[in-house]
Amino acid sequence: MPEKKTATKAKTVKKPVAKTVKAVKAPVKAVKAVKVAKPIKEVKAPVKKAPVALTYIAQIGKRKNATASVRMFLKGSGVITVNGQPFEKYFDTSYQKKAVEQPIKQTGIKDMDFTVLAKGGGKNGQAEAARLGIARALIKFDLGLRPSLKAKGWLTRDPRVKERKKPGLKKARRAPQWSKR
Repeated sequence: MPEKKTATKAKTVKKPVAKTVKAVKAPVKAVKAVKVAKPIKEVKAPVKKAPVALTYIAQIGKRKNATASVRMFLKGSGVITVNGQPFEKYFDTSYQKKAVEQPIKQTGIKDMDFTVLAKGGGKNGQAEAARLGIARALIKFDLGLRPSLKAKGWLTRDPRVKERKKPGLKKARRAPQWSKR
C-alpha cells in the first residue's frame, strides 16, 4: 500500500492512502497531529568567583555640554586630579576650584583620591560636572552623606542647556532687525 506524506505544524506524519477500486475515491481518515515536547535542558549553577577588592567607585556628572567621569579611590591622600593635572592647575578661577572641592569639604572626607576625566563644554561646565560626579561617588560610598549633599543641591543634574537656533532667526530667539520700509 503506497504512503503519502503530509506536513503538519508539529511533526511530519505518514498517513495511509486508500486504494481506488473504480473511478470513485474512498474517504481518507484524518489523523490528528501530536505535538512533541522539547527535552528540558540542564541548568548549571553559576560559578562563584572570588570577591574582588573594590579599589575605586566610578560615577559620571554632566552639566551643559560637559561630561566628567569621576573615579573615587578608596585609599588615598586627598589628591584631586583633572585630566592628568592637579585641579588647582587645570581650573583657572576660584569659582571653578571651589565647585570641585565643595562636596569633599562638606562631608569632611580627606583620605580618598579623585581622578576626573572632563570632556566637552567649557571650564565652568566641567567644574560643575565634576562636582556632581564627586557628590554621586560619595553617596555611593556612604548613603549617610546624602541629606547634607542634597540640601546644598549638589545631587541634582542641572537640565539647562543652550537652546537650538531656529530657521529665519539669527540665534535661538533673536530675530533680524525689523525695518519699516
